[in-house]
Amino acid sequence: MGTEYEYPKSKFSQQPHKVAIPPPQPFIKSLKNTVKETFFPDDPLRQFKNQPPSRKFVLGVQYMFPIFDWASSYNLSFFKSDIIAGITIASLAIPQGISYAKLANLPPILGLYSSFIPPLVYAMMGSSKDLAVGTVAVASLLIGSMLGAVVNANENPKLYLHLAFTATFFAGVFQASLGFLRLGFIVDFLSHATIVGFMGGAATVVCLQQLKGILGLEHFTHATDIVSVLRSVFSQTHQWKWESAVLGIVFLFYLLFARYVSIKRPKLFWISAMAPLTSVILGSILVYLTHAEKHGVQVIGELKKGLNPITIADLSFGSQYLSSAIKVGIVTGVIALAEGIAVGRSFAMFKNYNIDGNKEMIAFGMMNIAGSCTSCYLTTGPFSRSAVNFNAGCKTAVSNIVMAIAVMFTLLFLTPLFHYTPLVVLSSIIISAMLGLINYEEAIHLWSLDKFDFVVCMSAYFGVVFASVEIGLVIAVALSLLRVLLFVSRPRTSTLGNIPDSTIYRSMDQYQNVKTVPRILILQIDAPIYFANSSYLRERISRWVDEEEDRLKSSGENSLQYVILALSAVGNIDTSGITMLGEVKKVMERRGLKLVLANPGGEVIKKMNKAKLIDVIEQEWIYLTVGEAVGACNFMLRTYKNVEKPTSIELASKKETRNDNNV
Repeated sequence: MGTEYEYPKSKFSQQPHKVAIPPPQPFIKSLKNTVKETFFPDDPLRQFKNQPPSRKFVLGVQYMFPIFDWASSYNLSFFKSDIIAGITIASLAIPQGISYAKLANLPPILGLYSSFIPPLVYAMMGSSKDLAVGTVAVASLLIGSMLGAVVNANENPKLYLHLAFTATFFAGVFQASLGFLRLGFIVDFLSHATIVGFMGGAATVVCLQQLKGILGLEHFTHATDIVSVLRSVFSQTHQWKWESAVLGIVFLFYLLFARYVSIKRPKLFWISAMAPLTSVILGSILVYLTHAEKHGVQVIGELKKGLNPITIADLSFGSQYLSSAIKVGIVTGVIALAEGIAVGRSFAMFKNYNIDGNKEMIAFGMMNIAGSCTSCYLTTGPFSRSAVNFNAGCKTAVSNIVMAIAVMFTLLFLTPLFHYTPLVVLSSIIISAMLGLINYEEAIHLWSLDKFDFVVCMSAYFGVVFASVEIGLVIAVALSLLRVLLFVSRPRTSTLGNIPDSTIYRSMDQYQNVKTVPRILILQIDAPIYFANSSYLRERISRWVDEEEDRLKSSGENSLQYVILALSAVGNIDTSGITMLGEVKKVMERRGLKLVLANPGGEVIKKMNKAKLIDVIEQEWIYLTVGEAVGACNFMLRTYKNVEKPTSIELASKKETRNDNNV
């Protein structure tokens, strides 16, 4: 560091390239390009170009209903695989649907209704081959906790049910709107760390709430935080029912063992998939034979036979609780979108195909709108069910149709068989499913990879566990947004040095063998320059200069004369950024230093030209590369090596003289 520097000779060193200014574009064209890149990065209309009207109509139908696209190539081999996968996920969907409906404080039959109509809608409109549609525990918990805060499901079950349908309707409208308006990037604000923490916290809360069913308690808190739940559990120790607890522990052990076997032997996935339905059957038989319902083991009771009743007239648009239903719909809709799209993309990656996020949003939205009108509550693509669908060898969305048909037969003929199903078995099914969502291995990975992401993850987790699901979600989103703001408002800057025997300049923090260039400070800005970070960058550049001058002074080296700003990573700049560069230029002049720019991008140099900043900085001090900028500075230093460092007054005088000569 600070050793004698010899600039490498290059055939371009005497004739540096000039930075070109892009030709001006009409405002309408520029706005059109910006809108296209923001809302249509995948260019969905490309396939419609130069097509006759009839073909455009066919392509439009296939775009909205992908089933008409892939149905023409569907064959018997695919159908055999989809039948096996559909029947397999139906065996999981039936007990899970009943369980999750209870979690949302809704009648159990709604869990079966929600596994019939929505999968049919998604099969026609969805773009994922592997996603298995159904209810999910986290959304069910959110509906139960948020709606339960305004209406008691036990005291006013009819109003509660209507609000659940209304919330589902608004969730569907919100989801479909995001898709139609191409606003899917909003969901991306739920970062991976946020989802891991939130899902883990929600899973923990769900597991704790199942202690009500495991212990056979009749009265339980409506709060979701761990303190309230544990207080409710241990304040009723005299009401614990050992029969229910033993039954719950036995079935939970069986479910966990089945999942363990399927993890160790992936080909035996069907053991884990069939375990919930097997538990329901065995539990029902056991209760029926032993009359356990007379000894404190609670059962589901009668389930209404028949297909989904039409509930479009039950949507409570005129209710005094409409605002609460809209709030619940938007919150649960966002969570359902984040989970469903993440799951769909994960399995699409395994099979090497792409899914359209905006089309998925439209599909989710339409299936929830249709579901709200047919006695269903919120559905999405749960990971556990989709994983079973994937492992069962599904080929297309026909597996969802097969599952829906299996559920339809259950609704028409088999619902009386669930009368003796013990609630404790449903609690065991929920706990076994939720334990898979507590991804502690991913949290450990986040700690080793990115400490801030780990903090976001843990904040979401503890916010859900110790406060509420809504507060945990707000904390998680707020921290994710804070990180985005930190990236924007506090961009990285670094000093560059020369890699020996080359004209390459790289970060001195990253490369230990780089050397400083005497009397020249090279700084790199690694982000666009906006109003949010312009003040910080001005102060940070001044501090870099202070630190470099202090270093040179303490080591007895020659004083600093040039500051080069490498702008290759600055993709854009606004008026505040332009003003900041002008202020930095003035500060450097007052300190007797020369500001040099290297490789400004097209947008940057265009705005500098419009703001006349090029004239202020001077065209001859703007270079295409850092190497050329250093070469020019070294040439000036060699030319005037016997001249003392000029003062700011002398620099100003020289500038005035140069301007007079130009005139």
